Amino acid sequence: MALRRALASLAPRLLQPTSELAAPFATQALRTQLSSLLPVPTDTSSQQPSSNFGQAFRTFASDAVTNVKTEGAVADIKELSLSPSNKITYNELNHRRFAPGTEGRPFAYFVLTGGRFLYASAVRLAVLKVVVSLSAAADTLALSSLEVDLSGVEEGQTITVKWRGKPVFITHRTDEAIKEAESVPMSDLKDPQKDSERVVDPKYLIVIGVCTHLGCVPIAGTGNYNGWFCPCHGSHYDNSGRIREGPAPYNLEVPEYRFMDGKKVIIG
Repeated sequence: MALRRALASLAPRLLQPTSELAAPFATQALRTQLSSLLPVPTDTSSQQPSSNFGQAFRTFASDAVTNVKTEGAVADIKELSLSPSNKITYNELNHRRFAPGTEGRPFAYFVLTGGRFLYASAVRLAVLKVVVSLSAAADTLALSSLEVDLSGVEEGQTITVKWRGKPVFITHRTDEAIKEAESVPMSDLKDPQKDSERVVDPKYLIVIGVCTHLGCVPIAGTGNYNGWFCPCHGSHYDNSGRIREGPAPYNLEVPEYRFMDGKKVIIG
């Protein structure tokens, strides 16, 4: 009984709003709890509906907007100048104006031209380095050509020299061998080629000593045509290095060469 009297005396005070921003949701929850304990007389006419919460905040927001100061606001658009003008003023406090024609253009042109010259020189050096790196070295160029003295090669003799890692046959032909090579009809040849097209000086025949079949080295002075014979697969070449019999499809290759003064030849 004492608890009921205490709650009955405190209920009116708790149900009264303490400020304009009091939360009605909390009041409604408290009212529900108290009604379960005792009948509490409530005056519904004095209570605001649930919209009072939003109304109170709307009133607060509108007041906040109306109370905002407009100091430092942007001026009206009508006060701004939207039309350009040619009356431009410069702050010459830290600058010095030159007379027309003496404002330092020659020096600027000199600096720009010098910079472009340096860039062009750098590009030229880079291109030269690339070209030099791609070219053959001096020792490689020395091996690309071979000088041979033919004074010690007797008539009818064949010597073998090494050029670029390949054997090269040099034959000092007799007059009979030259006539025999020139009299062969083209119809008898697998790879038709005249003897005059394969020699610079008819007295000397210079060919690469590699069989055109599978790369073997033929034997000089043998075979059915007094030229070269490849024992690997039986290819026969005549005294002009042309294929006559066997599986080889082409004649012996003739390298590039030229004769020097006296009896010297440079191959390559």
